[in-house]
Amino acid sequence: MPISSASSVTVRVLGIDPGSQCTGFGVVDATGPRLAYVASGVIRTTQGDFAARLCEIFRCVQTVVAQYRPQEIAIERVFVNRNPDSALKLGQARGAAICGTAGAAAELFEYATREIKQAVVGSGSAEKSQVQLMMKSLLKLEGPLASDAADALAAAVCHALRGRVRLSVLRAGGGA
Repeated sequence: MPISSASSVTVRVLGIDPGSQCTGFGVVDATGPRLAYVASGVIRTTQGDFAARLCEIFRCVQTVVAQYRPQEIAIERVFVNRNPDSALKLGQARGAAICGTAGAAAELFEYATREIKQAVVGSGSAEKSQVQLMMKSLLKLEGPLASDAADALAAAVCHALRGRVRLSVLRAGGGA
C-alpha cells in the first residue's frame, strides 16, 4: 500500500471561539497549504440559568463534533481583560466546549487570541472586522459572516497555518 505525501492528506480542523452567550464554531479542511471551508456557525444560548447555558454549549459542541468529525480541534484560550467575573464565565464556557469535544478522536490545541489574529491578519491587535474580512477572503466566502463564527474559523486557520496540522500528518507517516 503506497504512502501518500503529507501535502495530499486532508485534515479536518474544528475551531472554537468560546463564549457564555455565543460560542462560534468553524470547520476547515487543510490539504497541505490549501484550506477549504466546510461549515461555520454560532451556538447562541438561551438567556437564564448559567448552568443550563453551559449544558447547552456542551450538547451543541457534541453535535457539531458528531456531524463534522474533526481530526484536530483549535480553541481560543481565555484572557483576562478588565472584568475578572467575565473571564471566569468565559473560562467555564470554554470548559463546557472542551468537554463537548471529549468524545472525538481528535487532538485539542490552544491558541491565544493575539496569536490567532497574528496568524490570520498579521497583527495581534487586529479588530474583529479585520478577522471577518480575512476569513471571507481566505476561504472565499460570500455573504455575512458572524464575528463569533469568523473568530472560530480564524482559530482553525491559525492551527492549519502554524504547521501543526502538517506535523501531525508527518508523525502519522503521511497516511490518513
